[in-house]
Amino acid sequence: MTRRSTRTLHEALPSAMREAVDEFARQLSRVDNRSGHTIRAYVGDVVSLLDHAVRMGCGSPGELDLAVLRSWLARLRTTGAARTSLARRAAAARTFTGWAHRAGLLGCDVGASLASPRAHRELPTVLRADQADRLVETPDGTGTPDPEHAPVLLRDRLMLELLYATGVRISELCGLDTADVDQGRRVVRVLGKGNRERSVPYGVPAQRALDGWLRLGRPVLAGPESGDALLLGARGGRLQPTVARRTVGAYAAAAGLPKTTPHGLRHSAATHLLEGGADLRAVQELLGHSSLSSTQIYTHVSVDRLRAAYRQAHPRA
Repeated sequence: MTRRSTRTLHEALPSAMREAVDEFARQLSRVDNRSGHTIRAYVGDVVSLLDHAVRMGCGSPGELDLAVLRSWLARLRTTGAARTSLARRAAAARTFTGWAHRAGLLGCDVGASLASPRAHRELPTVLRADQADRLVETPDGTGTPDPEHAPVLLRDRLMLELLYATGVRISELCGLDTADVDQGRRVVRVLGKGNRERSVPYGVPAQRALDGWLRLGRPVLAGPESGDALLLGARGGRLQPTVARRTVGAYAAAAGLPKTTPHGLRHSAATHLLEGGADLRAVQELLGHSSLSSTQIYTHVSVDRLRAAYRQAHPRA
């Protein structure tokens, strides 16, 4: 659903439903401290739900019941919504009805009994360690014949080094300020989901890339719009995640590697840490996962690699 269609549906809702959606959005933002992306997704889902409820004869949030919620999910399923999308929409509905019940808009939490399709979890695609090394070493601004392009290459080298060294999300990386980097301890302070702060170490190669960027790259690109941002765009403003994603993909293609995204480097970092013997809880802390189940998927990747190696090498496989 596009943002425009969500706005149109929102404006067409009865006033009690519009007010409920607006108050729900404020709750997500101010109290629950959800990200802007999550708020937009949940509000869009709730507007879709309430629009469906109106079509079924409801005029206020208090008239919602389990049958309406199930009918809404069934309609989405018939229009081809994926299992992951249905699971997210059901979660949004449950969040809304739980809030509406606490706010006195619903007599009971009708969404508490709403089941949703179990989202199919794809195992993440990861690079081998040698492939990750090749990727991060692709940009090199130290010997480029084009001095004007050297600062961007230095930035890109640091971006790739930090993505792989720390496993941070691309939004977290682009949000880093220079003061967030403790070069003495080789640690970055990251503000993750839900404004949870964590400290993540990085290694010597990333420190060398950081030194080169801060000495020879950032001063060249810095301008009035730079502020304290660690990574800068070509025009001097803070590097945007969309640009970073496109850049990672371009370097992966240039290095002859499979299609790679910043999140793919995050997957690779986590998998290589576990394969190297890192404790699962430590990897959870590094990645900023609130639940251990989110981290455990990487153990499946490692086991799959081990099984493949076993089948290839063991005479009785």
